[in-house]
Amino acid sequence: MSSKTYTVPNITCGHCVATIQRELGVVPGVEDLRCSVDAKEVTVVYSDEAVLSQVENVLEEIGYPAAR
Repeated sequence: MSSKTYTVPNITCGHCVATIQRELGVVPGVEDLRCSVDAKEVTVVYSDEAVLSQVENVLEEIGYPAAR
């Protein structure tokens, strides 16, 4: 398994974290997920690199786009 950390500037509170965890938690291939309000980061542990584009799309769709 591998992991990738995204900087997500729109994370401001626990509600943001809960939303991200709920939405990314059902993406096939996401094995684990950690979010930090203080660091404004989302770390995704995944089984297949192909899942990363889907993770990025979901973050965009729910209003928490990763910084480029």
